[in-house]
Amino acid sequence: MLAAERREHLLDLLARTGKIVAKEVAAELGISEDSVRRDLRDLAAEGLCQRVYGGALPVSPAVVDYDARQAVAPDGKRKVASVAAALVRPGGSVILDGGTTALAVARALPKDLACTVITHSPTIATALIDHPLAELFLLGGRVFKHSAVTCGAAAVEAAQNVSADLCLLGVTGVHPEAGLTTGDAEEAAMKRALSARAADTYILASCEKVGTASPYRVLPWEKITGLITDADAHDTVIEQLKTLGVEVLVA
Repeated sequence: MLAAERREHLLDLLARTGKIVAKEVAAELGISEDSVRRDLRDLAAEGLCQRVYGGALPVSPAVVDYDARQAVAPDGKRKVASVAAALVRPGGSVILDGGTTALAVARALPKDLACTVITHSPTIATALIDHPLAELFLLGGRVFKHSAVTCGAAAVEAAQNVSADLCLLGVTGVHPEAGLTTGDAEEAAMKRALSARAADTYILASCEKVGTASPYRVLPWEKITGLITDADAHDTVIEQLKTLGVEVLVA
């Protein structure tokens, strides 16, 4: 099989099954695993897959800069935000992550809701300025412009000194095997720090992120309370997550 044919075969397999296992592909095609790994390296370099140990997974379309992400699945994000906002109770406290889905949550919060919002996103804080009953705490640190949030040692230390009832956390990849992932190591560490300070953590993930992976793991499934998504309730990945015991709230 020519290299171009192998490439098309790998992309088709990824689209149909949601993963590539190098050992299985090598046996199927009668080629070496090294050849498969080289093909996967090439595809990953073009942004067409996310390499993982033993093969590859679909790459998340959400690993782009903040402005570009605002145009990705806006309707899905609004649906997810509506369900997430309803989890914030009067008088309650919420840690609200950065990102475009979290911004949709901020905009979905009722203006007459008395609550405490802790965030490391200047964008989120600005969106809630005109909510007179919302107490705002903005965690400082180095600004990561790609996602318009603070991160790094100072931000993690600030996060360790707060606590909340609820944490609403964004990720770029949601996959049964890879777990919850994002595109930057420091951002992943900040998300873990935020989640650790809340009684319950729900993941915000519009459907284009479901079944995909990014380079850096945020949390394993057992560390979260549930997933909020607009993906089809009967989607194969959603069904797999349910068998893992993950609570899925479908928007």
